[in-house]
Amino acid sequence: MSTPTIPGPKQVMGLDSIQAVTTNPADYLLHLANTYGDIASFRMLTKRFVMVQGLDYVGEVLVKQASKFEKAKRDRDTMDSILGLGLVTSEGELHKRQRKLVQPAFRKKRIELYAEAMCRQVERLLEQWTDGQHVDMSEEMMQLTMYIVTDTLFRMDVSEEADRVGESIALLQDIVQQNLRAPIQVPRWIPTSNNRKAKEAGDYLNNLIRSMIARRREEEAQEGWVDHGDLMSTLLQAAEDGSTMSDQQVVDELQTLFVAGHETTSNALSWTWYLLSQHPEVEAKLHSEVDRVLQGRPVTVQDLVNLPYTTQVLKESMRLYPPAWTLNVRQAKEEVKLGEYVLPKGTLVFVSPYVVHRNPSVFPDPETFDPERFTPEQEAERHRHAYIPFGAGPRVCIGNSFAMMEAALIVARLAQTYRFVLDPKQVVEPLPQITMSPRYGLDMTIEKRQPVLEQTEEVAPAKQSSMQGCPFHTQAA
Repeated sequence: MSTPTIPGPKQVMGLDSIQAVTTNPADYLLHLANTYGDIASFRMLTKRFVMVQGLDYVGEVLVKQASKFEKAKRDRDTMDSILGLGLVTSEGELHKRQRKLVQPAFRKKRIELYAEAMCRQVERLLEQWTDGQHVDMSEEMMQLTMYIVTDTLFRMDVSEEADRVGESIALLQDIVQQNLRAPIQVPRWIPTSNNRKAKEAGDYLNNLIRSMIARRREEEAQEGWVDHGDLMSTLLQAAEDGSTMSDQQVVDELQTLFVAGHETTSNALSWTWYLLSQHPEVEAKLHSEVDRVLQGRPVTVQDLVNLPYTTQVLKESMRLYPPAWTLNVRQAKEEVKLGEYVLPKGTLVFVSPYVVHRNPSVFPDPETFDPERFTPEQEAERHRHAYIPFGAGPRVCIGNSFAMMEAALIVARLAQTYRFVLDPKQVVEPLPQITMSPRYGLDMTIEKRQPVLEQTEEVAPAKQSSMQGCPFHTQAA
């Protein structure tokens, strides 16, 4: 009995069609899902791709049969120009070993230590803002999360380098995206304009992180080893323990977390402020919760368990605009059976959270912003792979709890103090590159608000461990 053919468009895409599709790949993948259902196949030139939306298929690719897939070589070769050979780009035994070494930095107790730095950087931003000020919220969130990641992962201040760091990361992301979409990749050693720019930006970030490591080792040589409570301490200690982690591997892991650790969170925050500005009823409910719980005082990590609606708002924002809108393309290392279909060895597979999160059978009226989708009752009834902003399985984002804690603290504190009103002339459109950001930025006006303190007794912070019971806490695999 022959196996059925995966549905999808019959024609092979030529260069013109590929260029049209790559202009907005998120919309194309969504079109495939809406037209063909849970699984669809399409061809670009000589390459065959499969896009899966069905939740059981998603689980097979990311979890149950994850060992039969690897990140596509083209994706890895392109991404390592910005991230080095860190957790995002490494494969096989190297990835398993490095994940085991990095994991202690993202355990519950360690993450709690980062909250103070997060809150400190939010207060620093609030000191710079004034009532009525016009800002690009996407740029403001990018800078804020960059300060947080350097504080929490390196215990250092890069404010003097902020502009160049931001420009370098933006440039690298743009060039990487161009390379991923190009029908034919130009080898990195050919001195094209883009290759020269990418090398200069990559070398700058690499040298910046090396200088941080050198400074830390100089301190240790003078004062002895001290655990600074940051990721750098964890990795440097692993290297000193003879774990075979080389200095270059330490640099690559730090660079991966430095770049990925602020780009994704800043985009999640930007989309949250945009959606709140368009839904005053949701914004009002959020304000009511933070006012009632915080009673005018700054937020702490212990408050998060009492701010469930804040977390619901963030989750719904990331449903509509997942920062990692598509996961790295998976390539079948061998023949793989998905349900009734057979994928030949070498098949390239897309799993797109942007598409999965818009499945109308799981999320009715999927384009509507509705945080009530993420009440505990609703989440308990949902398929475990229906919501995958951080991926799933052995390659689930190692910093998922870190990112959610950071975003919740930022949203609670900023929403407690200000409203953000979108400029009516601002065009808002997703830009699906490596991450999904607002294409033209987010021009907004900051409006001071006074918390409404309705009750006489302050809601006490939870006495339990700060992340215990928090609705977004998961232990990374």
